[in-house]
Amino acid sequence: MPVEPPVASPRSLAEAYTLLADAVHRPVAGGTDLLVQITGELGDPPERVLDIWHLDELRGIRMQQNALVLGTLTTYAEIRRSPLIAEFLPAFAEAAATIGAAQIQNRGTIGGNAMNASPAGDMLPLLLACDAQLVAGKRDGERWIPVREFWPRYRQTALEPMELLLRISIPLPSGRQLRYRKVGTRRAQAISKVVMALAWQADGKGTWHDVHLALGSVAPTPIRVPATETVLEGAPPTEATADRAASTLAGELSPIDDVRSSADYRRAVAARVLHRLIRDEGGW
Repeated sequence: MPVEPPVASPRSLAEAYTLLADAVHRPVAGGTDLLVQITGELGDPPERVLDIWHLDELRGIRMQQNALVLGTLTTYAEIRRSPLIAEFLPAFAEAAATIGAAQIQNRGTIGGNAMNASPAGDMLPLLLACDAQLVAGKRDGERWIPVREFWPRYRQTALEPMELLLRISIPLPSGRQLRYRKVGTRRAQAISKVVMALAWQADGKGTWHDVHLALGSVAPTPIRVPATETVLEGAPPTEATADRAASTLAGELSPIDDVRSSADYRRAVAARVLHRLIRDEGGW
C-alpha cells in the first residue's frame, strides 16, 4: 500500500508562505491530477502536500484596469457561470465546459491546470493566445511571469519551490477575437488529442492583425506557432489564407506518437481545425 504524504492545511496566505519556506511542499487545490499521483502509481508521490483550498485570498474573478484577473482557485464551474467571463472571454467558458464531468468542474481550478504543466492542459493554449501574465508569491514579495516563460520544459513550471501561484491576469485589448477548439476521443470527459486557441484583431477591412495561435497536446509544452501566425498576419480570412495557414501549420508541428494518437493524426487534425476556424470567421 502506498504511504500517503503528510498534508499541511494553512488558513492564511502568510501561513502558507511560512510552510513553503520551511520545507518543500506540493500545493494542491482541487486535486484532480495530484490525487492520482499520491497513490504512487504514476511515479514518486510528493513528500509533503500543502492543501491551499481554504485560502480565500486566491479566489475570485475581477476586472483590474484593462485585464481580467482570475484567482488561482477559480474553478471551471465558476468560469462557466461568471458574467465577466461571458462578456469578455467566452472562449474560456467554452473550454471549461469541455473539462471532465460536473465533479471535476466543481473542484478543478485554472491554477491547478497551469501548475500541473501538462502539454494537454485544456486552458493553457487560451492563456498563451491571450498573452496572460501569471503572478507568483512568496514570503518576501510577488513577481509577474509572462505565460510564454511559464512552462520551460515538459511538466515543469517557472515557479521556485517557495512560491505559490496566486492569480492569472489576462489583458483585454479592444477588439480582440478569441476562438477555441478541442479534439478528443469523444466530446465529453476526454483528454485532448489536439487543443487550439486562436486570437486576432480585425481592421475595418476584415484583415487580421496581432494573430496569436497556440496549441496543446502536440509538443512537450503548450506552444505558439510563429510561422503559421506569420501567414495569418495581415491577411483576410479567405479560403486561400486558410489553405496556406493549414499547410504551414502541418509542416510546423512535430507531434509525438503516444497512446492517445499518432503524430500524423495530430498534424492532420490540427491543420483541419485551423482551416475550419478560418472558414467559420470568413463565412464562406
